[in-house]
Amino acid sequence: MTSSTQRLMSLIAILAVCGIAVSAESLQRHYATSKTEFCDVGQAFNCDIVNRSEYSSIFGIPVALIGMLGYGSLAGLATAYRERRETPAMLFGAAATGLAFALYLTYIEAHVLGIYCILCLSSLLLIATSTILAAVVWWRS
Repeated sequence: MTSSTQRLMSLIAILAVCGIAVSAESLQRHYATSKTEFCDVGQAFNCDIVNRSEYSSIFGIPVALIGMLGYGSLAGLATAYRERRETPAMLFGAAATGLAFALYLTYIEAHVLGIYCILCLSSLLLIATSTILAAVVWWRS
């Protein structure tokens, strides 16, 4: 693995750790009963409404927990398993799946709930960037 590919893998791992942190805050908002001040910005942004809506869980599992597990998988692939031959394809597949899920959730925010979550949009940015970097790693492999 070239040094530039190793740097990309490290960057993906860093983005994944940031994604875990953002998802952990979303999970905390999912279960919290108090109001979030930093994320209640006018009528367009409110993390509490999004993270406590009927769309914030799938089969009783909070979407934020699914995000934490997904980002954990990316971090593991980009660090502990980075030397395996199949890792670039797996990393891209996992990131692309996460991106598709994040885009679906953003669609729900925009067209069903009519309100956005800053944490969710931050996660969308992280997974989109991770997917692009994973695509580069896969293409180089």
